[in-house]
Amino acid sequence: MIARLVTIRGRVQGVGYRAWTMNQAERRKLRGWVRNRRDGSVEALLIGEDEAVNAMIALCRKGPLAARVEAVEAMPAPDDGSAEFLALPTA
Repeated sequence: MIARLVTIRGRVQGVGYRAWTMNQAERRKLRGWVRNRRDGSVEALLIGEDEAVNAMIALCRKGPLAARVEAVEAMPAPDDGSAEFLALPTA
């Protein structure tokens, strides 16, 4: 099990990126959360099996059809104990 804090930049708000992330994360049985940031980015904590988390990070580089992803940063993070995958309020 690994946890990664992922920041996605580009045209990623107002295009369904959070809903898309929730759907993709749930399909991969990941735990964690996703939220918009006030700076226009999207941030996600991805927790799960190595292969599933790495596959999700790769998917984040494309995002939903309307998104224009410019950059994805992934850093190791602590497991926050999330029991499921949630959408959090903007931070």
